[in-house]
This record gives sequence, C-alpha cells and structure tokens, in this order.
Amino acid sequence: MFTDEYYMKIALQQAKEAMYKDEVPVGAIIVSNNKILAKSYNLTELLVDVTAHAEMQAITAASNLLGAKYLTDCTLYVTLEPCTMCAGALYWSQIGRVVAGASDEKRGFLSKGLSLHPQTEYVSGVLKDECSLLLKNFFSSKR
Repeated sequence: MFTDEYYMKIALQQAKEAMYKDEVPVGAIIVSNNKILAKSYNLTELLVDVTAHAEMQAITAASNLLGAKYLTDCTLYVTLEPCTMCAGALYWSQIGRVVAGASDEKRGFLSKGLSLHPQTEYVSGVLKDECSLLLKNFFSSKR
C-alpha cells in the first residue's frame, strides 16, 4: 500500500492546491517510517519569495517537526525534479531519498550537472505523465 506511487499521489494533491492558488503546480511531501512529516507546495507568489519552493517548505517543516537539521531517514516525494537551489538544500539536509515525478530539462539540478548528497538515493519518473500533464496544462493556460 505505501508505495512510491501512493506517496506521489499525495504530492500531486499538493501540486493541485498550488495550481488552485495560481502557483506553479509543484507539490512535495516528506515521509519517514510510513508517516508523512510534511506536506507543501510552491508558495512563491503568495509569500512574494523566490525561495518558497515546495521542497524548501517541506524541508523546513520536517526539520522543525523532528527538531533536527538532518533528514537522513526521510524520503522527499516531489512532482518536479528539484532545481539547483532545492538540490543544494536537499544536499545539506542529507535527506536519505528523493523521489521525483516529472523531469525539468531546463532548470532541474540534473541538467546543470549537479548531484545530491552521496548518501541520497534519487529515483525519477514516478507518475511522470500525471506530474508533467499538470505542469503543461498550467503553463498552457498562462499563454
């Protein structure tokens, strides 16, 4: 029951919340031992803060809940490949695992030749079609 697809669907729900608020629809959750520690989505427009990406919000919430800056026993599920800023924060959090939906060939950390922490496992493409379609529809509506 608690598969990567299961948790990515919850991250997709967060992305839809962002879309309803006219934010770029990226959602993220952080899980540890099958317990959701944090749910978030992009808040850059609402907070007028370019750093308010879904991943950054999730890292902060999970760290505050755990009272720890390292998230080694946690998994981040995010609907879009992290950007360089978020990849840096994930590196410093030493998160154990990152599971991404859609890839970001223009702004994603992989396209910039970057990597996460050496101990972090990276999985991509989980529900990628659903994640990509949500983003594509959002940006199509803006053009």
